[in-house]
Amino acid sequence: MARQFSPALLQRDRSALVVIDMQERLMPAIAEGEAVTHSAGILIEAARQLEVPVVVTEQYPKGLGSTVDTIASRLPNDAAVVEKMTFSAARNYDFASKIDVFKAGGRDHIVICGVESHVCVMQTAADLDAQGYTVYIVADACGSRAPASKDAALARFGALGISRVTTEMALFEWLEVAGTPEFKAVSRLVK
Repeated sequence: MARQFSPALLQRDRSALVVIDMQERLMPAIAEGEAVTHSAGILIEAARQLEVPVVVTEQYPKGLGSTVDTIASRLPNDAAVVEKMTFSAARNYDFASKIDVFKAGGRDHIVICGVESHVCVMQTAADLDAQGYTVYIVADACGSRAPASKDAALARFGALGISRVTTEMALFEWLEVAGTPEFKAVSRLVK
């Protein structure tokens, strides 16, 4: 008899990482912004090492600036950066096209971090969920200007059935086993 494993766990070969709007003029206003940036940086570095594709969005970069250097400097060379005006990235043609290519290649787990939790992260996650993707919100790598707004977003994700995970949960689900060179490299990121 074949063993069954939980479909709720992230799988590296089915995952793509989406980093939403972590921009120069926005991040200084985010509650616990340094901690959010730190966690997002760990996710990005792990994605780079584990060959999980990354898409970054920038909301109105002429006004909000580009992605903060601490995030941009860790991006894999093949990371896509998409400018948008829509709050939901899923409603942006360039973003949707990139995500659809991932899905066609079997990557239907969308792991999301970024800001603001209650606006762009929320709307993107809800739209991707409605389109049949399995969405995971990395709670410690998401933020809002007001903590109450982030709390409301996290509650709403739960009500929608969208999984909330932590950075370490994502990393160790992607890794699946200990004792490999990948495990050693990625586990160092959280020590």
